[in-house]
Amino acid sequence: MSRVEIREGLAAALFSIRARKMRAFLTILGVVIGVTSVIAVAAIIEGLNRTVMDRFRRMGAKTFMVMRMPQGTNWERMEEIRLRKYLTADDAEAIRESAPHARHVSVIAMRDMFLSGAINDVRYGNEQVNNLILRGADTSFSETFPTFGVGQGRFLSRADIEHARYVVTLGLGLVETLFPNLDPLGRTVRLNGLPFEVVGVFERDRGLFGMPSADQVGVIPFTTFEKLYPENRERVIAVTVGETKDLTAAEDEVVTTLRRQRRVAHSAANDFEVFLPDSAMKMWNDISGMMALLTGIISSITLLVGGIGVMNIMLISVTERTAEIGIRKAAGARRSDIRAQFLIEAVALTSVGGVVGILLGAAISSTVSAFIPDLPSYVSPFWVAMGLAIAAGVGIFFGYYPANRAAGLDPIACLRHE
Repeated sequence: MSRVEIREGLAAALFSIRARKMRAFLTILGVVIGVTSVIAVAAIIEGLNRTVMDRFRRMGAKTFMVMRMPQGTNWERMEEIRLRKYLTADDAEAIRESAPHARHVSVIAMRDMFLSGAINDVRYGNEQVNNLILRGADTSFSETFPTFGVGQGRFLSRADIEHARYVVTLGLGLVETLFPNLDPLGRTVRLNGLPFEVVGVFERDRGLFGMPSADQVGVIPFTTFEKLYPENRERVIAVTVGETKDLTAAEDEVVTTLRRQRRVAHSAANDFEVFLPDSAMKMWNDISGMMALLTGIISSITLLVGGIGVMNIMLISVTERTAEIGIRKAAGARRSDIRAQFLIEAVALTSVGGVVGILLGAAISSTVSAFIPDLPSYVSPFWVAMGLAIAAGVGIFFGYYPANRAAGLDPIACLRHE
């Protein structure tokens, strides 16, 4: 079929759509809904993927964690896991000395409602914040976790750690509540009833999906934490490498060092857990993949219904235009010409639905992001092309039977048709 014939077929298809606007609208409604759902959800998932990837990079794509407890709950091994020795500062020091691929090693103590059931509060004057997240850390903490960059003042110093000073670096969210119009540096807050000098403020960190972030964290010297809260024995060791390619080598070094340090028998399993950055990414990819699969199933059902509607309307169109088909065949049109004409009309019909669906999907995802900032959206060129391809595919698949039926009509019978 020549380019001129394609152009003429497309013009005829668009004229038919304009002439029967309401019927065309009802015909493509299923396609519009299907493509809209695909584009809207794909835009949100793409936006979330970009946000999550950026968040992981900021949190430390070169950092992995060593913990006593595994993620999730393994009830069969619960008693064995509960009896494991706690990680200590000595374990972290052993890693510093024996793991050459480890650039920074930080031991972190935790006290908050989520992990230990403890409730922390901080006060200044008449202002108070409850349920802040309290951490005890060493000087490597801010290098290990880029999200805890210091925006004002300083982080904890070696002297703070050695002398177990009562100093604290606060998240910006805490500072904005406690010191709405004051410079917080050098001021004394009451942290769980005890006086602490504010020496620094972390940079803004809004977190991910509304989860706790650096804005709600207060970090005190690790030695001070141990002195004040000896009952909180759970520790996390964070290890940062210089290059991402060094993660595997550093993991092997850390495992070997900790097994020797904690006197784990050669034949026994590790009494600690190592969590690499790709573990979190794999978890997120699994979640987003399930979301995409569910959306695909729902959209497929909608597109199937829409496609059946397109087939039905095209069969009606073939019946209505039987005389026209007879005239074209009498004038020399081939079966392939008739088939192509009706296929072009079906594809044009569904493509219009695809364009409308793309615009609606982009508008819906942008509106959702405007009202819910934790759900960012990004309409990628790939999904725009995919939306058009899906719509055109529906037109070809469901339009082929009516087009083939039109091509197979007998020209004499067509000319007799009224």
